[in-house]
Amino acid sequence: MAKRLTGIEIYKLLPRTNCRDCGFPTCMAFAMQVAAKKVALDQCPHVSEEAKAALGEAQAPPMRTVTIGTGDRAWEVGGETVLFRHEEKFHRPCAIAVRVPDDLPPQELSARVKEATSLRFVRIGQEIGVNLIAVEHRGGDFPTAVQAAREASDLPLMLICEDPDLLGKALAACGDGRPLLYPATSGNLEAMAALAVEHSCPLGVKGDGVEGLAALTGKLKELGVEDLVLDPGARGLLPTLTALVHLRRLALVKTFRPVGYPTLAFAVGDDPYELLAQGVAYVCKYASVVVFPPIGPELALPLLAARQNIYTDPQVPNAIEAKLYEVGGPGPDSPVLVTTNFALTYFTVEGEVERSKVPAYIAVIDTEGLGVLNAYADDRLTAEKIIKTVREYGVMDRVNHGKIIIPGLVAVLKMEIQEETGWEVIVGPEDAAGIPAFLKNEWKPN
Repeated sequence: MAKRLTGIEIYKLLPRTNCRDCGFPTCMAFAMQVAAKKVALDQCPHVSEEAKAALGEAQAPPMRTVTIGTGDRAWEVGGETVLFRHEEKFHRPCAIAVRVPDDLPPQELSARVKEATSLRFVRIGQEIGVNLIAVEHRGGDFPTAVQAAREASDLPLMLICEDPDLLGKALAACGDGRPLLYPATSGNLEAMAALAVEHSCPLGVKGDGVEGLAALTGKLKELGVEDLVLDPGARGLLPTLTALVHLRRLALVKTFRPVGYPTLAFAVGDDPYELLAQGVAYVCKYASVVVFPPIGPELALPLLAARQNIYTDPQVPNAIEAKLYEVGGPGPDSPVLVTTNFALTYFTVEGEVERSKVPAYIAVIDTEGLGVLNAYADDRLTAEKIIKTVREYGVMDRVNHGKIIIPGLVAVLKMEIQEETGWEVIVGPEDAAGIPAFLKNEWKPN
């Protein structure tokens, strides 16, 4: 295992100018973060080559970052620094891959690839979706299948084939697309390594447990392969989860370099609920790539939503810009709804307003990313703040009815707002799901 350097040892090799170009207030603070493996030494733009050489491998992050694919759809995995999300955050969302066998008729294969590529949703203002197409050799024409997948999708590919010769032929269809090659095993190690080096591709390594993986990664590094993704060979929920946690602890806590790479897991089985349970578990702990059989939107959406939640920063509220939003081209008779700038709250309200087909203004109050009840409890959503914000937006000058709609959860603020402003304050639904019916049936501008 690599020698752990102390913050003082690293500090002595830094410029010690406290220039803050690294993003930290002092060189000592930066050195402590490097020692804790939370940042890389090269984040300091002024560190000398002598310092890099002196620190050697000890300054490298405990888990390598690997890029799959090229261009706008390229996906980075790995590079994580903590075991638990509350310690800092998870940095690089795991890739969701959908597996397509090569023995399908060409039209059906293309249709499945397009269906997987289209699994994209907008949630909390962000687009989420499938990231990789995994073409698997099952006795069909593998190079032709890869070519068809490449033409049907702009997502990066994962090529699953144990025959290096066949895999080499399929790579011609990928150009410089940098697919993930899988699997490198003890039986095909040298040939797979040669392909990975020749085509500058990341390589998925399948070993028999941690010991088997450590032996293979050492050999692959000697063969010149740096970008690896590790599959411990386990299948099923409990064995896979156990192996993933073991690998993560060895990489981050023990700084055991032979397993300091992103990891790979396969969700297996026919029961959709079991597939979803496996997928969510692997996303949380601690797969970097999760490969699924063909799935539909009913499984993809909850899986992707879980990933989106896990890879947000728990120390930074998920907030949107506090301003006046217009939904559906509102006019002088349109309602004015008040809500907070917690992203999930706003986008839920916006979605329900759109569903109602009633054009509206949404006045978003800056509550520092807190939802309605939490903001009210913390005095960040008050009658005074609502009045001040709505006036600043000038929205009441745009409408001719002098009415605002406040969330039902803070109905207690109604009288104070009315007495201070003379506006008519309407208490809206407590749950956003009630907004469409409320606007259609209850809203009357005059």
